[in-house]
Amino acid sequence: MEPSPEQSPHHAYPDHWEADVVLRDGGTARIRPITTDDAERLVSFYEQVSDESKYYRFFAPYPRLSDRDVHRFTHHDYVDRVGLAVTIGGEFIGTVRYDRINDQGRPASAPADEAEVAFLVQDAHQGRGVASALLEHIAAVARERGIRRFAAEVLPANNKMIKVFRDAGYTQRRSFEDGSVHLTLDLEPTEKSLAVQRGREQRAEARSVQRLLAPGSVAVIGTGRTPGGVGRTVLRNLLAAGFTGRTYAVNRAFDEGLTTLDGVPAHRSLGEIDEQVDLAVIAVPAHRVPEAVADCGEHGVQGLVVLSAGYAERGSAGRELQRELVRQARSYGMRIIGPNAFGIINTAESVRLNASLAPESPARGRIGLFTQSGAIGIALLSGLHRRGAGLSSFISAGNRADVSGNDFLQYSFEDQDTDVALLYLESLGNPRKFTRLARRTAAVKPVVVVKGARHSGTNPPGHAVPVSRIPDATVSALMRQAGVIRVDTVTEMVDAGLLLAGQPLPAGPRVAILGNSESLGLLTYDACLAEGLRPRPPRDLTTAASPQDFRDALAEALADSTCDAVIVTAIPWVGENGEAETGDGEVLAAALHGAAAGSPAKPVAVVHVEIGGLAEALAAASSTAAPRTRPTTLAAQPSGTSGAPATAPPAAPTEVDAEGTEPPGRIPAYPAAERAVRALAEAVKYAQWRRQAATPGKVPEFLDETTDEPGAAALIDTLLGATPDPRGRPLTHDEARELLGRYGIPVRPTLPAPDPETAVAAAARLGYPVALKTTAPHLRHRADLGGVRLDLADEDALRRAYGEFTELLGKPAELLPVVQSMAPRGVDTVVRASIDAAAGAILSFGLAGAPSELLGDTAHRLVPATDRDAAELIRSIKAAPVLFGWRGSAPVDTPALEELLLRLSRLVDDHPEVVSVALEPVVVAPQGLTVLGASVRLAPPPPRGDLGPRRLPNY
Repeated sequence: MEPSPEQSPHHAYPDHWEADVVLRDGGTARIRPITTDDAERLVSFYEQVSDESKYYRFFAPYPRLSDRDVHRFTHHDYVDRVGLAVTIGGEFIGTVRYDRINDQGRPASAPADEAEVAFLVQDAHQGRGVASALLEHIAAVARERGIRRFAAEVLPANNKMIKVFRDAGYTQRRSFEDGSVHLTLDLEPTEKSLAVQRGREQRAEARSVQRLLAPGSVAVIGTGRTPGGVGRTVLRNLLAAGFTGRTYAVNRAFDEGLTTLDGVPAHRSLGEIDEQVDLAVIAVPAHRVPEAVADCGEHGVQGLVVLSAGYAERGSAGRELQRELVRQARSYGMRIIGPNAFGIINTAESVRLNASLAPESPARGRIGLFTQSGAIGIALLSGLHRRGAGLSSFISAGNRADVSGNDFLQYSFEDQDTDVALLYLESLGNPRKFTRLARRTAAVKPVVVVKGARHSGTNPPGHAVPVSRIPDATVSALMRQAGVIRVDTVTEMVDAGLLLAGQPLPAGPRVAILGNSESLGLLTYDACLAEGLRPRPPRDLTTAASPQDFRDALAEALADSTCDAVIVTAIPWVGENGEAETGDGEVLAAALHGAAAGSPAKPVAVVHVEIGGLAEALAAASSTAAPRTRPTTLAAQPSGTSGAPATAPPAAPTEVDAEGTEPPGRIPAYPAAERAVRALAEAVKYAQWRRQAATPGKVPEFLDETTDEPGAAALIDTLLGATPDPRGRPLTHDEARELLGRYGIPVRPTLPAPDPETAVAAAARLGYPVALKTTAPHLRHRADLGGVRLDLADEDALRRAYGEFTELLGKPAELLPVVQSMAPRGVDTVVRASIDAAAGAILSFGLAGAPSELLGDTAHRLVPATDRDAAELIRSIKAAPVLFGWRGSAPVDTPALEELLLRLSRLVDDHPEVVSVALEPVVVAPQGLTVLGASVRLAPPPPRGDLGPRRLPNY
């Protein structure tokens, strides 16, 4: 909202302070600066505030605002005097204001760094987290304007406001003066304040998704008068699923005499419905959607599922329509799934919601599914149904203009009905937030992701989100660091989901293989080796094996303490007449279930070839919960979250046998050995990550004389200058050496050698032996092209090498030669750090030359890296054995390399102006290491949205 011309021209309207936020109950609101045009809104807002709240605000009866008050509260300079308002439907529901003061509490200007702050929230909206959200945003504004402390006077009886300050997590001081509580808050974010902010964000965003998935009433807007069409299909699916709430059909074209349609009330508009509608499914043409959204907002609808197409997938004009749709919905406090969505499903017995175009509601289960594609959603629903798996919830978000995969992770984290989260994503609007949420969720339940559009470099049509420039291999590595199970295809997603939802997590990589086919067993054995598992030799039960033989062999394998998982292979029995008998699947399934039920909890998977009824029988577990005996090797696991409880048919109650034990979970069946083994391998890696995540690594402080954070900050300020170029600037060799040296990263000096005489003088200064190198971009680090000459022991050798340089490669002015003293022999590596605007700071490591440049053998971790991250980073590249004594060579000093990685991580984390660093080569010797080359680039730091106040993205 722009200010009127009478607004002070000295400080432009700060539109970057505008933000959409999710409140505690899941509704949305808008926070924006108050302007001179808000006088009537302010008066109307104040009239709706109770006398008690007014008394708490002004410490005296204050029934109405005077003209002077209104002028004061609507005229701000956006520096020393700032007011923010929370709005829904364009009307104020809460306000906050700060006034800069000096040490005597009088109005002041900079450099005074304290401000008095006061809040007022409409009584009808108290308890929704309005004041907490306002405090986050006004604190961020104050920090931006150089204010470091807030002071507040609160009446002792105003417990709600005292709690807002107390729970914010900021460092604070309290005293009792003149009958009021005097509070002082230091506004520098703390670990506690950030944790509080993210906790509130999680609960609010989870609640916003829960409101969409568990409505008490649903209206389908655009229900056709005749069978067929999108709206009528959704209405039919709602009724077929047995939705437990109230359902309404809405279409402005209905005849006035029409009162019911398909047995539900029919209305021409939401205004005709005599109760509040919680969820509206909009299935009208795009040009009629704004009218429908306005009708929903004016009648208190809480959320929208917009099936209508014709938005960002149609180009720039459609993208603007999509943005306006989001703005309109949020202005009324509503969240949106879509547009161009396929719909949502919740199989909970208390809800039974199928507000989608899926003709059949899936069985009730323990898997949550989110997709950004309707077509992929259909394929996944079908695949899970064929494999006998059920779902807890399903969201197909279409263009995902609002509700995203991040919101789904927030919901899945605390949803007691979901034990595995599957996500098909085509774009990541906020990768930094995604990895943070995924790490937290993966610590208690598996998260399996397929990323589409991996190599296009652009977002799919309709996805109006920032494009990250980091390679897909880097994205995959960062997901792995966060505990995400990244797979390549939706088939692999289903395969992994079935195993994780039905079986306990493995304690290790040791696999027993048994079955009635030697050949199938060998294929499984080979697949295990290829996936990095440790298989035992297959046990061949022979083709004459009976179901009882399978049961006995499986029970024996599960009881073996040297086995962590079992893969059962089965082919049809051959009868006496030579024909295959494929109808005994149910018998074999019962035998396998019996063995698993009476044995220690270890994962079991079955590979079968055309055994009729086996897969269905294995999937027909009658329990909605996991076996009670779960792995004990995963430390610090919340109850009920190790592995994943089994899925079940719709509404099937948990059965308990005579001894009080629950029946076994589903045993997943696969038509190929490779698919079963790949799913098991993912479970093994995830279980290992869970064990490690239970005792996370540490970020060393390096509080010694080799780290000078203030000195580095001062140097960076000097190098960037008072008015830095937004594009940044590369540092010279000496500048880079000085900056890196502040963090204990010494770089071996390099001296220019534009002619032989200067080269000789440089070598005398450095001391022999020396290296002669070219720094020309096309020859840099190219010893294979003759651009590097090593071990030059004296002046004659140096002059001779210099002559060969210029004779073979070009003139000195083209080669830009330098002289450097020799380093101890070792392994050449490369260490890099860079900042991606979307993903944040990333630390990378690889061997120098062909391994990293040609083969892409590079590992990545997010900054700040922990000691464990650094250790894993150097061990996760394929060429890592070279560092640890490969083929009899001496192992190098990996502790020194880990320390270098941690120091560089600390540098870029402390100073976001350091946007890229490349240390190449880093020669790692058996004792110590040497950084021979370094390039550093500085630039004004990109914004850190993850450290600011909560806000919904606006794409």
